[in-house]
Amino acid sequence: MALNKAALKAGIQSLAQDITENEGSYSDFADGMADLIDTFVKSGTVTVASGIAVATAGSATAQTGATTAIGTGTIS
Repeated sequence: MALNKAALKAGIQSLAQDITENEGSYSDFADGMADLIDTFVKSGTVTVASGIAVATAGSATAQTGATTAIGTGTIS
C-alpha cells in the first residue's frame, strides 16, 4: 500500500483540534503525533530492486542460500 500523506495530514489536523478543544498536554500531543507517524510509516510498501547477489548451496533440487550484498529499497 502506498504512503497516504492526505490521511496523515487529516490525522494531524484532527489531533490538533482535539488537543485545543480538550486542553490536552504537550505529552498528549506528542503521543498522538508518534502514533500518527508510526501508522503512516508502517503503511508503506518497501520495494527492493532485483539483482541482489546471492550465494547458494545444495543439490539442484534442494537449494539454500542467502544474499551476499546489501539491497537498496524504496518506500512508497
